[in-house]
Amino acid sequence: MASKFFEFFKEPPVAEPIQDKEKVDKMYSHWRLRMFYSCFIGYTIFYLCKKNIAVALPGISEEFGFTNTELGLIGSSLYLTYGIGKFVNGVLADGADVRKFLPTALIMTAIANLCFALSAVFITPGEFTFFGLPTNTILLWLFVFFWGASGWFQSAGFPSIAKTLTYWYSNSERGTKWSLWSCSHQVGTFLSVIISGALVQHFGWRMAFFAPATLAILAAIWLIDRLRDRPQSLGLPDVETYREEKAVKKESNAETDNRTYLQVIKESVICNKTIWMLAIAYIFVYVIRFGAEDWMVKYLSEDKGNSLELAAQKLSALPLFGIAGTICAGLISDKLFKGKRAPVNLIYLIGVLTMVILLKINTIGALDFVIIGLLGAFTYGPQMMIGGLCAIESSSKKVAAAVTGLMGTFGYLGAVLSATGTGFMVDKFGWNGALAFWGGSAAICIVVCTMLWIDEMKRA
Repeated sequence: MASKFFEFFKEPPVAEPIQDKEKVDKMYSHWRLRMFYSCFIGYTIFYLCKKNIAVALPGISEEFGFTNTELGLIGSSLYLTYGIGKFVNGVLADGADVRKFLPTALIMTAIANLCFALSAVFITPGEFTFFGLPTNTILLWLFVFFWGASGWFQSAGFPSIAKTLTYWYSNSERGTKWSLWSCSHQVGTFLSVIISGALVQHFGWRMAFFAPATLAILAAIWLIDRLRDRPQSLGLPDVETYREEKAVKKESNAETDNRTYLQVIKESVICNKTIWMLAIAYIFVYVIRFGAEDWMVKYLSEDKGNSLELAAQKLSALPLFGIAGTICAGLISDKLFKGKRAPVNLIYLIGVLTMVILLKINTIGALDFVIIGLLGAFTYGPQMMIGGLCAIESSSKKVAAAVTGLMGTFGYLGAVLSATGTGFMVDKFGWNGALAFWGGSAAICIVVCTMLWIDEMKRA
């Protein structure tokens, strides 16, 4: 059974090289655009099935009476499985056919979302118990299980796309293309908040899972037609060869790297000090990112007295401004700092800390839109670079999916810490405790990124 599974997802072989240069040019132009927009749309749909929980939490809390800590447990279940799954699925994705791997992950994500919502349809709190446990407790753990399952399948999305972007775009253009693709995070979050907010307002919280799951299944079928694996599987040359570029690092060119996969993992990832420093920084970036994304609606409604609809509208500024912040981070690091990522990360993180402080002291409701938007802009830049560009450029192209998966594992350790930590801080110290938790995480990340910048200058 296992052998059939791996055989089905196995990476397609290298096709006979196409000798006609005109045909190669035409195919590269066609497929690079097609792969980019497919990855962008596909990852956006993943986010519709991921960020819907933020808008659903108040309704779940009201209906079942769960505490903030219990709600944090539900959220952290996805982050835990997502974090572990990113590395595991990253290793699998390095040798898998993206055309099969990515759509399958999206379909399974949709099924998990459907099961999450259906759990509350078939189990009615207060009517019966299992083995002496209250039905509310049973329902809580079903939510945890299915949301965790959704996280595992979603974790296969990013490594597959990281592999795709690495193989279809060369080093000189990857920063810009990666930052543009990374906007799918913000587009997906924005659409999820707006769509789920409207659905919850008119049809209840369950519809925030039913509708995105249906869309995800349709999108997965479309992706099977759109996607392909590496250029070599179509008979095209390696992208660096095609664009007549040298790789930034010799070992980053998979075509000239004769080391085994395990050797590359050991030398370029496991024994790489820079990777581990980036991983530590990534933990605290994700504490801030998911603290804001998952808890902002609840914070605004409880601490600032906003309606659910107004709070969701304010949260929508986070990903919208985040798009600009992400693109600018890539462009500034490429053009102004000549490919150096560390100083841009540091500047952005100082902006994060400033916005958290302003969010606390601000008393003008309309200004929340700007503060939350800038918080998104300053957060998404480091999120895109630290776990993506910085990690790949510090390791090897041959393990692009694995190294970004490993970074994702650490990022989602931060997400688990964010979910449970924020819930705990709110229960114990109120919302001031949550804001202090986010601000403290930004301060720690600033210290780590400063060390990375110093190390980068020493090696320059």
